[in-house]
Amino acid sequence: MLTAKQHELLHFIQQRLDASGISPSFEEMKEALGLKSKSGIHRLISALEERGFLRRLPNRARALEVLKLPEAAKAVVRDDRDVVVPLRKPAPALRPIAANDIIEVPLHGRIAAGVPIEAFEDHNQLSVPAALLGSGEHYALEVSGDSMIEAGILDGDYALIQKADTAREGDIVVALVDGQDATLKYFRREGRMIRLDPANSAYEPQCYEAARVMVQGRLSGLLRRYH
Repeated sequence: MLTAKQHELLHFIQQRLDASGISPSFEEMKEALGLKSKSGIHRLISALEERGFLRRLPNRARALEVLKLPEAAKAVVRDDRDVVVPLRKPAPALRPIAANDIIEVPLHGRIAAGVPIEAFEDHNQLSVPAALLGSGEHYALEVSGDSMIEAGILDGDYALIQKADTAREGDIVVALVDGQDATLKYFRREGRMIRLDPANSAYEPQCYEAARVMVQGRLSGLLRRYH
């Protein structure tokens, strides 16, 4: 038997995992269920764990796994007035990627954070925590140069790029110039021109006719290795 709030929380967590692969925060769960404090969420999660519907993944603050959902033929819930309410069977969904899973993404060589260099030199794979990626297809590029250091992007970092051919003003993008040279920069429009701005006062912006620039993706995250 699940209470109405336990049932509501379980399906809310499952919906968020289906959408993003990342479980919601306690604050988000509190707001979704209309509770006044997070302690109520802790009690609901503990109860769902005890009943085998939910599992907390170790060593992660926001990692929950839904082990099962109630079956419509067997399960009922009791709301706060102890009224028995039948459950509707949830629509089938693909099993989401857990937040602590590792995903292999293509590693396409080095990209300059300064002067454009030839893009996509290599075709290796990079192991990336799923929590660093959002929806859509991704690839990785190793950063070369220091022109984006004021944005926290350092030489040797791995830029995780969501594939896209459009960008909004101020996005950090992989811009392909003249079909062969790529650079990682802030994307700006100036009339018919595209301005690619560095995040380092020692470097000048790069301006090109719009036809010369193709957006190859938007920055989704960074991976840094310490040796």
